[in-house]
Amino acid sequence: MEFITAGESHGPCLTAIISGVPSGLRIDADQIDADLKRRQSGYGRGARQKIEQDRVSIESGVRFGVSLGTPIALVIANRDWKHWTNRMAPIGRAPADLVREVTPRPGHADLVGALKNDTDDCRNILERASARETAARVAAGGIAKELLGALGVEVFSYVRRIGSAAMEDEVSLADIASYTPTDIELSDVRCPSPEASEKMKGMIDVARIQGESLGGEFRVVATGLIPGLGDFASGPSRLTARIGQALFSIPAIKGVEFGLGFKAAALSGSAVHDPIIQSTRSGFGRTSNNAGGLEGGMTTGLPLVVTAAMKPIPTLRNPLATVNMDTMEVAQASRERSDVCAVPAAAVVAEAEVAMVLADAYLQKFGHDNMADVKAHLDQYCQRIKTASK
Repeated sequence: MEFITAGESHGPCLTAIISGVPSGLRIDADQIDADLKRRQSGYGRGARQKIEQDRVSIESGVRFGVSLGTPIALVIANRDWKHWTNRMAPIGRAPADLVREVTPRPGHADLVGALKNDTDDCRNILERASARETAARVAAGGIAKELLGALGVEVFSYVRRIGSAAMEDEVSLADIASYTPTDIELSDVRCPSPEASEKMKGMIDVARIQGESLGGEFRVVATGLIPGLGDFASGPSRLTARIGQALFSIPAIKGVEFGLGFKAAALSGSAVHDPIIQSTRSGFGRTSNNAGGLEGGMTTGLPLVVTAAMKPIPTLRNPLATVNMDTMEVAQASRERSDVCAVPAAAVVAEAEVAMVLADAYLQKFGHDNMADVKAHLDQYCQRIKTASK
C-alpha cells in the first residue's frame, strides 16, 4: 500500500492516489475531512487557513463507501486558485507583467531547487515544496487509518514542545496510551498538559508580535499493534528505517527518535532494554516500553512511540538577508502568507505518514486482496503467537 501526491500550493487542486488498498474496506469521507480540518487548525496558523476549507473528493476506487481493491484517487480543491490563475496557469504563455520570485528564503527549498532545476523563478520550486502539499498526505493517510482501525489499531499525536515551552510531567512510555485523542484535542496546541499549553500559546503570541516563527516537538503514538510487523533481514525493511524516512519526508522535520531516543545514549543497558514477561495477549510482554514499541526493526506489540522535532517555518514577517538572483545584490528574502507555528499541524501530517507505513506492514504480512482474508490471516497469526509460549 503506497501513495503519491500531485499539485501546487496555488494550483487548481491537490491530488493523492493510493494503490494496494484491499477491497471491502469501508471508507468514511467525513473522517478524512475531520483530519484535514485538524491539519488546518491549531494555535499559530496563518491567513491561508481562513481561505481554504479542505474537503476530500473521492474520485475513484470506492463504490457506495467501500473500496473496490483498485487505486483510490482523492482530490482537494484549492479555493485560492481563483486569485492565482494568471500566475499559475498550467497552459498558455506567461503574462508580460509576471512577477518572478528572485529573492530565495533561507531555510526553504527556493534557492537550491532553482539551481537544481535551472530556473530563474523560485515560484517553480516553492509551489511544490510548500507544506500545502501535506493536505494530500493527510487525505491519503485517512485511507490507511481506516484500514488500521478495522484491524484494531489507533494512531494519534500530541505536541510536547513549542519553542522553549515543553511538557514537564509526562507519563512513562509504558503508559503512553493513557493519553486519549479527545483529551489532546481540547487544547489549541494539542498538548495534553493544560499548563504547558498556556505557556506554548504565550510563546506563539510573543513570536507573532516579533515577526518570528517557532518550531517544536510532537509525538505520534500507535496502539493496538501486534508483535512482528516489519522485518530484521535488511536495513530498508526495518520499520525504524521506514517510519524514519516517512517522517523526514515532511517539510521542516529535523529529528526523529523512537522511545527513549537520544536519552538512551546516556544510560546503561539495564536501564534501557525492556525485560520480557509472560502476557495473556500474545504469550510475551514487557515491563517497560523504552524501545518505543520497536525492537530489531519490528513491532513488539506495545504502543509505537515516535517523537519528531520541527524547525521554525522559514517564511518570516521580518525577512532574513538573501541574494537577488537577478542582480546578485544583497536583498531581503521574499514573503509568503505563512504561520507563526505549525507544529500541531505537522503532527497530524505525521499521523498520516506513520499510518501509511503501518498499514502497508499489515498488508505485507497478511495479504492485500480483500479485508475478509486480511482479518482471517491476522486472527490466525494472533492465535499462533499466543500459543507459542505454551
